[in-house]
Amino acid sequence: MTLDAVVIAIGSDHAGYRLKSKVGAYLADQGAVVLDFGTTSEEPVDYPLFCEPVARSVATGAASLGVVVGGSGQGEQIVANKVIGVRAALCWSELGARLARAHNDANVLALGARLLGDDLALAVLEAFMRGAFEGGRHLKRIDQIRQVEEGASYIPDAFA
Repeated sequence: MTLDAVVIAIGSDHAGYRLKSKVGAYLADQGAVVLDFGTTSEEPVDYPLFCEPVARSVATGAASLGVVVGGSGQGEQIVANKVIGVRAALCWSELGARLARAHNDANVLALGARLLGDDLALAVLEAFMRGAFEGGRHLKRIDQIRQVEEGASYIPDAFA
């Protein structure tokens, strides 16, 4: 895999710091430009402070993709998904990562450092980075997500 000059934003809390460091080094080795929003140690911190900037950098186009890492990845994914234009996916397998990109046009990967070994985490990362949105039948659903973000409902009146 080569990521020559692709800008990727990363961030973590203290529980994800060690894995985030490995992710950053791996991405840099693949040629990516890594924007590291912290944290910088295993000292306890609040994950929103580090995950929001990752998500905003993706939403604004400053980064093509993002990776957020925590103990479970759950909170990090939730924070990232609060930013309009971000579709963060918490992935525990390579297949999940590929499908998140192919079907959901996910642009931020959430990883749980306490749930994944380093080798699996890097394999999931690689699958996510190699993935591409298939478009087609999935475009309609991405448009529906955008409508939800804009506050307009896509739910037909019969279901409201």
